[in-house]
Amino acid sequence: MADTKQERTAAKLAKRIGDFSQQHGGAEGQLAYIGQMGTRIVLVGEDGGWGDLVAPSHDVARLAAEKAGLTLHEDFDGELAAKVKTGPYEWKRMAGIQLGSPS
Repeated sequence: MADTKQERTAAKLAKRIGDFSQQHGGAEGQLAYIGQMGTRIVLVGEDGGWGDLVAPSHDVARLAAEKAGLTLHEDFDGELAAKVKTGPYEWKRMAGIQLGSPS
């Protein structure tokens, strides 16, 4: 990847991945293509915390993960999904979405 802008973007994302990992005792992730918007970098901390970042392309997302030393999984299921801890906010939000509520 010779594009300097892509390199800078990957470096910024790698820093944010590293910050997340440090706050959550380590992290693993998965890359999910989201169409023209790019690729979502899904992060799961060792403490069950989770979050995500969006990269402008799959190549930038992969480079950012490599720079951050992030272990990547092919799918978001099984062992990785089981690490995610959700609280009352998430359950309320998911229930609201399922029931058609804006909350």
